[in-house]
Amino acid sequence: MAETQSEDIGMVEEFELALLADNGVSSRRATIGYRVYQALRQAIVRARFKPGHLLSEAEIARQLGVSRQPVREAFIKLAELGLVEIRPQRGTQVLLISRKEVENARFIREAIEVAVVRRAAEMAMPEDVKALRELVDRQAAAGDHPEQAHFLALDDSFHQMISRIVECENAWRVAEDLKVQMDRVRFLSLANATPVETIVSQHTAIVDAIEAGSGDAAEAAMRLHLTEVLHSLPGIAEAHAEFFVP
Repeated sequence: MAETQSEDIGMVEEFELALLADNGVSSRRATIGYRVYQALRQAIVRARFKPGHLLSEAEIARQLGVSRQPVREAFIKLAELGLVEIRPQRGTQVLLISRKEVENARFIREAIEVAVVRRAAEMAMPEDVKALRELVDRQAAAGDHPEQAHFLALDDSFHQMISRIVECENAWRVAEDLKVQMDRVRFLSLANATPVETIVSQHTAIVDAIEAGSGDAAEAAMRLHLTEVLHSLPGIAEAHAEFFVP
């Protein structure tokens, strides 16, 4: 167990440091504690740590070269997101995915992002629309079989940019935490989830509505887009039953 854990943590740390740099995380947020939290969160979301995996606070701290305090704090945050269960004296265990929690998170996320995109249709400037279209073009260029992490990072950037347009990035931060269970599903099988061309088409419709200044059209397009996970969820849960609560 210790050897496998060491291997995984090393890969996660190296990848996550690069991910933080790519996303331009500010020095305020790129603390040791934040990096540890993000590394572990991404390892769980991307199924490097599968349900049932026991995480040792001492072992992770040793492998990452940090004290146990930031690891302990990361475990608490992960537990709040429903990713792990902290079991005193027994270790911290990665939890199964709950379909009900995925559906609930999607419902709340929709409420937030629909309100945000409606306001974006009122506030967006031409340069904002151009930036959104560039992100959609980059997703389209990913092709039919994109690398999951890259493609989904572009998807996140698209939604985050809409929050920036309305000067309410807190909305994205809340949505980002809400969608963590949805992300676990997407990383299990991007190929069996929504086709790339459908996502690109839906994003294009959202941008078109924002550019036209139509709050109603923007809201409808975002609602349609955020219901896609409901169509793919049953099939993915069946194909990867070992990851889901029975």
